[in-house]
Amino acid sequence: MAAPMTDSSASMRDAVLAVVREARAAAPRLALASAEEKNAALRAMVGRLRADRNAILSANARDVEAARAAQLSEALIDRLTLTDQRLDGMVRSVEAVIELPDPVGAVIREWTRPNGLVIRKVRVPLGVVGIIFESRPNVASECGSLCVKSGNAAVLRGGAEAFRSNQAIAASLRRALQEAGLPEAAVSTLPTADRAAVDVMLQLHDLIDVVIPRGGEALIRKVADTSRIPVIKHAKGVCHVYVDEAADLEMAQAIALNAKCQRPATCNAMETLLVHERAAKAFLPDCLRRLRGSGVELRGCEATRRLVPDVAAATEADWSTEYLDLILSVKVVRSLDEAVEHIARYGSAHSDAIVTQDPRHAERFVQAVDSAAVYVNASTRFTDGFQFGLGAEIGISTDRLHARGPMGLEELTTYKYVVHGTGQLRE
Repeated sequence: MAAPMTDSSASMRDAVLAVVREARAAAPRLALASAEEKNAALRAMVGRLRADRNAILSANARDVEAARAAQLSEALIDRLTLTDQRLDGMVRSVEAVIELPDPVGAVIREWTRPNGLVIRKVRVPLGVVGIIFESRPNVASECGSLCVKSGNAAVLRGGAEAFRSNQAIAASLRRALQEAGLPEAAVSTLPTADRAAVDVMLQLHDLIDVVIPRGGEALIRKVADTSRIPVIKHAKGVCHVYVDEAADLEMAQAIALNAKCQRPATCNAMETLLVHERAAKAFLPDCLRRLRGSGVELRGCEATRRLVPDVAAATEADWSTEYLDLILSVKVVRSLDEAVEHIARYGSAHSDAIVTQDPRHAERFVQAVDSAAVYVNASTRFTDGFQFGLGAEIGISTDRLHARGPMGLEELTTYKYVVHGTGQLRE
């Protein structure tokens, strides 16, 4: 495990270059590894994460202590904190990836031309994937395992607040790769918490094939604006639940409470509750009482406040805010179309849900809401690679090109055309 850099900017740049060049050199070996070799490495990762549990939790405890001393928000500290339960979840995530089919070499499509050429569209790794993330150290093991299974080398750069945790986790993964006979540089971390290292990394377009940022809006914007490498953005989650006039109100309450309160510091938590005016009187008073009983601070439109007067007034900024906390904006709308328009204007194309018993309303919502994940009668909290059966996720893409929604193994591949002939010449 590399020690944090303390030397000059030139030394820092040299250190970053060395790490990325090693990852570049490891990528071809990993791309050629068989499914059996990659699964053996993943099983070794499971063993190392279990064996190194105390070291990882100890490193994380130091990060959490430093975060509290720096008076970071409770939401960020929650995302940063590893517990025995969360570490067990990291292990299960790697185990789930082992069970998934290897995407590399899969034939997407095959056809034969009139001249006898056989053309196959075949999945191949992206190459070297740079992953820049904040707070959540479990991202290191999720991304590392997914990259290894999909034949990609990963260069991880977590937030400074989780530096010790990420280094400890990456060290375990690298030892596992070495034990399994694969290059340990296939999972690399930058050896410094210096933010300038990210700027260096983002210029290495000849060594890194794609960059995936995971974090707050400021991080996403910085990476997108600075990078010379193609970026797959994993932007903020301003997620909505719309309670339709035809909703089962008991179901709607359960979904709203789960979407907001189950883990509010995540990007797939509900930030705005939209309620049809014909359902509002019967639904809002009791639902908001239950939300407040769970510790949620409420901010509402005028119609909401007429029904529940002690709700604070929502501002224009509230509708587009990702709180990542027990804060909720509430708006009464006159129609399904108004709900859709609100989501289009203020949402982030992440995850949005309708609660309704009318299949026509459900279909209209699904077709009209242009988000990475659109739900009918379910909580937005399911937008997650593990929950979708992808084993784990690199992140949740809100882009439209290459990948959208939870990025699993297939989304970490591109394709090439493999053409077989029998001596054909073009006339």
